[in-house]
Amino acid sequence: MALIYISLGSNIEPSRYLQAGLRSLRECFGPLKLSSMYESEAVGFSGTNFLNMVASAETDLNIAEVVAQFKQIEQNHGRLVGAKKFSPRTLDLDLLLFDDLVCQSPVVLPRAEIVNNAFVLWPLAELAPELIHPVLHKSYATLWDEYDKDSQRLWPVTFEWPVGLTF
Repeated sequence: MALIYISLGSNIEPSRYLQAGLRSLRECFGPLKLSSMYESEAVGFSGTNFLNMVASAETDLNIAEVVAQFKQIEQNHGRLVGAKKFSPRTLDLDLLLFDDLVCQSPVVLPRAEIVNNAFVLWPLAELAPELIHPVLHKSYATLWDEYDKDSQRLWPVTFEWPVGLTF
């Protein structure tokens, strides 16, 4: 079983789509561990704020199968195929880590957004503070401590999960 880390984000009805996305991830991968929820300004385009978080799960699927599952979940929850990279979205799922694998195909791992975007690094550092980045050889807690926090606005938010919803 591989341990995977997943970035989730939404700025179109984010509460609805993040809950739906997490339910779908739970159905595909079993129990999830979740970071806190964070709000951030849109990066790369002018738009409404995003809600972001990171989840982890275990899987016996390979990387290509995991990514295909993410794309299907996104599409099932209103993500348009072929939409511009920097645009509003109902649900964005990105594979951040697959164990400590470093690769270029079928996706680049570890994902560059980990160290480039606060909305990925802070929740990852919260969820897996002692985990070591397989290329930089630093813990995610250390990478977050070293991150230029003035470069992107990000703040934790209280997120009310429906009663009985478990991951």
